[in-house]
Amino acid sequence: MHRRALTPIWLARPSRFADVQPRGGRIGAALLALLLMLATLLVYASPAPPVASGQPENRADDRADVVLYETIVANVRAGRDYYLAAADAQRAGGYPLRPFVTVRLPTLARVQAALPPLATPILLYLLCAAVAATWGFRLRTAFARTPPRLIALALLAGGLMVFVQPDLAAFHEIWAGLFVALSLGLWRPDRWLPSVAFGLAAVLIRETAGLYLAIMAGCALVEGRRRETAGWLVAIAILAAVLVLHAHAVAQVVRPLDPASPGWSDRLGIGLFVRALVALTALDLAPLWLAAPLIGLSLFGWAAWRDLLAMRVLATMLAYATLLGLFARPDTFYWAMLIAPLSLVGLAFALDGGRDLLSAAFDTRRITVTRVVR
Repeated sequence: MHRRALTPIWLARPSRFADVQPRGGRIGAALLALLLMLATLLVYASPAPPVASGQPENRADDRADVVLYETIVANVRAGRDYYLAAADAQRAGGYPLRPFVTVRLPTLARVQAALPPLATPILLYLLCAAVAATWGFRLRTAFARTPPRLIALALLAGGLMVFVQPDLAAFHEIWAGLFVALSLGLWRPDRWLPSVAFGLAAVLIRETAGLYLAIMAGCALVEGRRRETAGWLVAIAILAAVLVLHAHAVAQVVRPLDPASPGWSDRLGIGLFVRALVALTALDLAPLWLAAPLIGLSLFGWAAWRDLLAMRVLATMLAYATLLGLFARPDTFYWAMLIAPLSLVGLAFALDGGRDLLSAAFDTRRITVTRVVR
């Protein structure tokens, strides 16, 4: 017997699981329970990311990376070459200079150095406002009523908690993460060029956003959108060319005795991904036993929204979960900033999706056929 889709609770359209059959519902409910259990258990098996102590006497250590980037910007503003300034600052702070990716791309430092200091926090606030406005407009059609829209925007604000701190404006992942969120919010099946442009802006600030370009290119290819696929591939080609030039420039300033990075192959698992998102969002205010399953529930929520954009967001989240689980160290948990802005919004879709999945799983109705012989 085919189940009739239930009336949505919050969503404007039935969730992706609204018409799932009982067997599929039981499998889906079991997988959801497994996801929430793993998110909760694995987070305790992963080392905690280093966090700021908050003590005045430790402020220099708490802001070491930010101070490094601020120093580079100040030296470039004073007229120094970016690569010489970056090499000297990293050398003085004991930071590695090999391989070349340990030196950030020069885009952000040069832009900030060309602007008056007051302009940087203003631009940061404007970019945060642009992300909020873009997603506010996009979510307007996802929900049937105003209250769930406001809840979704509140969840977006919870994901932007770190991004509105002007003292972190020199941090590259802050800007790249906002551009990724803006790129996703602007994506439309028939209007993808602005999305590619902001995705390119993200990778020119932080090359680890290149994974996002690859995900979007793969999604476009699977959906049969050839022109869009070509657009994302052009962006990837530009990034590759920039990285070649960057590697050459870094090689000119590296000395034989400069330290090398310890590498990126700690394989700490998905628990680090969950811990990172908890630390970078409003979930940091909640106990870990509650915050961890909410990250898993948010991923489920993105899967529940019946929209092509939701699948792209989910694919991006899962790709960075894999990246952090395989390659990140506890002190590189900030890679999760690239997806943190949207990491909680999926909770707004989880209510309908969870109700539909559980309704199917516990549907025990049967049709009995009786033959009447006259």
